[in-house]
Amino acid sequence: MSSPYSAASVTAASQGSNPYGGITSKYPGPRAQISRDQSLVWWRRILPVITAHRISFFVAIALSFVSLVFQTMIPKMLNSSIDEALVHHTASLHSNVLKVIAIGLLAGITGIVSRRYVFSTAYNVEADLRSLIYEHLTWLSFSFYDRVQSGQLISRANSDIRSVQMYSTFAPLIVVQCSIGIVAFGFMLSINAPLAFIAMIVMPLLYFVGIRMREVMFPISWITQARLADVATIVDENINGVRVIKSFAQEEAEINRLADAAEKVAWAYIKDAKIRGQWSPWVQNLPQLGLAMVLLFGGWMVLDGHIGIGAILAFNAYLLMLQAPFMMLGQLVMMGQRAKASAERIFEILDENPEIIERNGAFDLTNNQGAVEFNHVRFGYGDGPDILTDFTATINPGETVALVGVTGSGKSTLARLLTRFYDVRDGSVTLDGHDVRDLTLFSLRKNVGVVLDEPFLFSVSIAENIAYGLPNAGRDEIIAAAKAANADEFIVKMADGYDTVVGERGYTLSGGQRQRIAIARTLLVNPPVLVLDDATSAIDVHVEAEIYSALNRLLANRTTLVIAHRISTIALATRVILLDQGRVVATGTHNELLASTPLYSQVLAQTTSEAQ
Repeated sequence: MSSPYSAASVTAASQGSNPYGGITSKYPGPRAQISRDQSLVWWRRILPVITAHRISFFVAIALSFVSLVFQTMIPKMLNSSIDEALVHHTASLHSNVLKVIAIGLLAGITGIVSRRYVFSTAYNVEADLRSLIYEHLTWLSFSFYDRVQSGQLISRANSDIRSVQMYSTFAPLIVVQCSIGIVAFGFMLSINAPLAFIAMIVMPLLYFVGIRMREVMFPISWITQARLADVATIVDENINGVRVIKSFAQEEAEINRLADAAEKVAWAYIKDAKIRGQWSPWVQNLPQLGLAMVLLFGGWMVLDGHIGIGAILAFNAYLLMLQAPFMMLGQLVMMGQRAKASAERIFEILDENPEIIERNGAFDLTNNQGAVEFNHVRFGYGDGPDILTDFTATINPGETVALVGVTGSGKSTLARLLTRFYDVRDGSVTLDGHDVRDLTLFSLRKNVGVVLDEPFLFSVSIAENIAYGLPNAGRDEIIAAAKAANADEFIVKMADGYDTVVGERGYTLSGGQRQRIAIARTLLVNPPVLVLDDATSAIDVHVEAEIYSALNRLLANRTTLVIAHRISTIALATRVILLDQGRVVATGTHNELLASTPLYSQVLAQTTSEAQ
């Protein structure tokens, strides 16, 4: 499957910059992308991210193998030492002991270094996967977030990534430990071939048990991860909506909702435990059967004089050495099924294509004069009905136009189309004569500033919130923007002034204060086109008048769309556009529409009553 992004965007992403350009991240970015070929099995799609760290990964694998080879040498040396030093007295016991100690130290040292490299690889792979999914989330369009719960996204960006990371990096080590059985089998063959085959007779049974265990583990692994995401969704909604919950005294209901979800998770874990309880004993205890057979047949061989006692001890040591990897084999199967389920949940996001992408040949908007035009626009959200139908309007450079209409008439939708949060179904939206779909997203959104009716503030200082769109702004510029939005007066009265850290989403401030900071944030960027989406709805009428006094000066040299509900807001505009059923029904000054259009008076009366 081909990538939905332009080659330039993918290259920029791999170099740690945002897909719109203009901002360079301090983080260098993941070294590789996952494969976009959906026909591949999940681990092959993840493989490019792992191979990007191939040096540390292969060093870890190689040293782990070397460490295990050293460990398999010790039983062979014990066999020789017992036969030569204790039975036949042909060699020194002390020299053999020193050799065993030396080999043991080498095994320990290589094992320690191996673990350091594998952990380094594991955490780097996890960081790359998390960055990949976050980058992709930033590229996705608003339509994606309209239908996906945030808790699901958080779960997939955390616990699912951890499951994939653990299996992708630790599974090869477990496989190496299991494959060391081949080396051990070679040593056993060198001691006594018939006894070696007897010792390994249970291995085919282990293989078939592992296959069956994998088949029954996958469905419950998927269910477990999905239900964990449901719990994350409920917790996220409860934290973000705590004020609504408390306002309606619904704490008990939400506790019950979370308890129900937690019980479903518990059921999945219990089912998982039952499956493991049914199959893990087979994986863990079948090697014990091999040990018993070695003792039985090996004992007969010792009594018949075919092998020495040292060989029996060596065989027992090899089988005990192999027991741990085969015990981990069951864990590997479980990890694999959980990782597969998690990977498929992650791919559901990474395989999602953004609807809003830059066209080939998209260019930056420069020297923007602020001429806005909507040409026969038709638009609706998702598969829903049209909200705008044949909407046509022209806004001249430097003009301030108020958009008026009943709730649901499409006023806010026009702002979203102008910034290309969504694309029109038919018609076009142009800026300075350029179709917004022909412009780079970065330059478009830098030239069109939007102040929403529900401003979002980050949990940082007020100064950082105001400077969000212009991080390098000086303190004087920040203060000037705050004064223009009439926010400086309440900011300076706070304990830490502009360095005051606001609570999550800015809820330590009043609604009016949040709106004024949002206005200051947009004014600091100084966009040629400004959209005020009912931006003063939570502001006191007297404060609103002071803000408008400042805005009147600032709006003089920019094109402004005012999505209005209050008559005081409409007063900012030199022209009013009246919307009804998704199209323009009248345009003119406030006084002209009052005199000529009865619908205008009705809309104002309705919006005024809704605001009260």
